[in-house]
Amino acid sequence: MSYVHVNQLTKAFGEQTVFADIHFTIEKGEFITLLGPSGCGKSTLLRSIAGLDQIDGGEIWVNGNDISREVPQKREIGMVFQSYALFPNMTVADNIGFGLKMKGMDKQTARKEIQRFIKLVELEGKERHYPHELSGGQCQRVALARALVMRPRILLLDEPLSALDAKIRKNLRQQIRDIQKELGLTTIFVTHDQEEAMQLSDRIFLMNQGEIVQQGSPESIYTQPVNTFVAGFMGHYNLIDAPTAKDWFGIDCSGQVAIRPESIYVRETGRQYGAHISAPKAATVISHQLLGNVIRYTTAIGSQHLTVDLLNRSSERLLPAGHQLELLFNLNEIQPVRN
Repeated sequence: MSYVHVNQLTKAFGEQTVFADIHFTIEKGEFITLLGPSGCGKSTLLRSIAGLDQIDGGEIWVNGNDISREVPQKREIGMVFQSYALFPNMTVADNIGFGLKMKGMDKQTARKEIQRFIKLVELEGKERHYPHELSGGQCQRVALARALVMRPRILLLDEPLSALDAKIRKNLRQQIRDIQKELGLTTIFVTHDQEEAMQLSDRIFLMNQGEIVQQGSPESIYTQPVNTFVAGFMGHYNLIDAPTAKDWFGIDCSGQVAIRPESIYVRETGRQYGAHISAPKAATVISHQLLGNVIRYTTAIGSQHLTVDLLNRSSERLLPAGHQLELLFNLNEIQPVRN
């Protein structure tokens, strides 16, 4: 049996079903991300695993033990919340060591453990500080250390970075991943940020309306969407209907096809293209967005609008609205998707 086995899990609040018949397995040491839009059930699923929300049906197995009806304190699961949930009247060291004190660990051993995890989350010198004296990123590291010091079987992270600014968020998520690898800790991370999920995860469970609609490696989720929801949620895919796909590419399909913005090219004079590249299609620039190293164009071929991403190599690539160009499509990157 896998290290974590969730079988036919069901949860409702009153008459509203949050999810039903959820099933998945996780191997020991994996970093799993529950990804999806707000309200899809990912945080409730996390809380159900932790025992903070009581399930209505199904089973949760960890390392061969059924924990479905155990109280949270006996599940040996650590959880870090978005809101930090630190004790404001306790120092960093006391916040981290609170769980050890409740377990009755002797003070000398507890001090060694606290110091080890203070070093692990790079908070040396902050031991006597109080939460109001720390930055948001430092507070989140205290919350992380408080969970880790209890040596949990599973670490659950419920959007722990969403309240932080972009630079701190990027640094801290890499630190979380490094710590997780160092400890070999089975981790489930909740986010609605696709970039975050792609960077951190061994596997992504993409959720929508209480269902896991696709699970797999970040690469497979990104490059092989199973339906239009996944294509729309991951990577700004362009969706093209069946008649247009037949007309442009000779592709027969019953639904739609999807192609990523970076798999559509602007034809360059004098450049040779391989057999996997389509014939050119005349298009018009509608608008563009400068996204740092990428320029994102909205273009039109007739009534079909297409998003095209180009590397921002020079200011000459900032094509104005109304500019005429020719688009080429990488035929190997066109994916049929179901509705």
